[in-house]
Amino acid sequence: MIARVTMSDLNLEGWSCPLPLRNHANIIMGHGGGGKLSAELVEHLFAPAFSNDILDALGDAAQFQIEGVRLAFSTDSYVVRPLFFPGGNIGDLAVNGTVNDLAMSGARPLYLSSGFILEEGVSLERLGTVVNSMAGAARAAGVLLVTGDTKVVDKGHGDSIYINTSGIGLIPAGIHIAPDRARPGDAVIVSGEIGLHGIAIMSVREGLTFGTVIQSDTAPLNGLVDAMLAASPEIHVLRDPTRGGVASALNEIARASKVGIALDESALPVPAEVHSACELLGIDPLYVANEGKLVAIVPQSEAEVVLEAMHSHPLGKQATVIGHVTGSHPGMVIARTGLGGSRVVDMQIGEQLPRIC
Repeated sequence: MIARVTMSDLNLEGWSCPLPLRNHANIIMGHGGGGKLSAELVEHLFAPAFSNDILDALGDAAQFQIEGVRLAFSTDSYVVRPLFFPGGNIGDLAVNGTVNDLAMSGARPLYLSSGFILEEGVSLERLGTVVNSMAGAARAAGVLLVTGDTKVVDKGHGDSIYINTSGIGLIPAGIHIAPDRARPGDAVIVSGEIGLHGIAIMSVREGLTFGTVIQSDTAPLNGLVDAMLAASPEIHVLRDPTRGGVASALNEIARASKVGIALDESALPVPAEVHSACELLGIDPLYVANEGKLVAIVPQSEAEVVLEAMHSHPLGKQATVIGHVTGSHPGMVIARTGLGGSRVVDMQIGEQLPRIC
């Protein structure tokens, strides 16, 4: 005989939950993780406070016009730990991240600013390595860093180096890319193997070895986007799936466009080493951060020409279609599993691994 237990029979005092609870009086790490807590912080605090037509679009970059010229403007802060990781460091990550946010609006990135928050005691040699990496990344992306600022905080009141980068880019005529433009029937394309950055950070932070060194994919995507737009200016949505991974990016698109997205799990380009690491750690590669990949939502009629252009670029050689947009289950992402079933791919509450960018 099985006894029936109701909520009134349970004493929940002293229990702990493996997921962060969503009723908080104070900021927790999950609020910076790119999942539901981050979205709720923006939706319920920042967006109402600063609401305007430009901000309310909530794209990777703000889009606006000045005297008939269409511009994109973006800002991001980088607090990655550790500062140096396989494939990059906080310096090139900060440049590439803002370049990519601008590119996701179809803009050609032009100018960056940089703000440094330095903890007292950080070595000038270490800072110099980061700055030189930033300079190299800016040259590789074809952008100029034209202004900046530096502040120093007391030892113990920071974590070595934090960096903010902001950027401005020019949106060409005829390009209209925004998170609310996905339409039923569109193809969902990812530019290459996913999960590399998050696993690279985890491997060095936690001292894990997976039989091979997993390198971050940090890279500037503006050249790839230029090639895609030259092939087809009809691209509807672009997103770089950083915090929260491909899953969070697609959920944001589905909700902004009020459409459903159907994924084919067997089509996801997950490298073997990332798959093995995720199996070992019990995490889903769809939620693992990327720093050199993009998700594109394009009309089905344009999918082949866009893929061909991507395959011709070094950063898009492994681009593939992973699903399609549907009028069913609006606001939701559904994945068809290898066993023929399906599952909901929701946004996470917080972040599997905080401070990955």
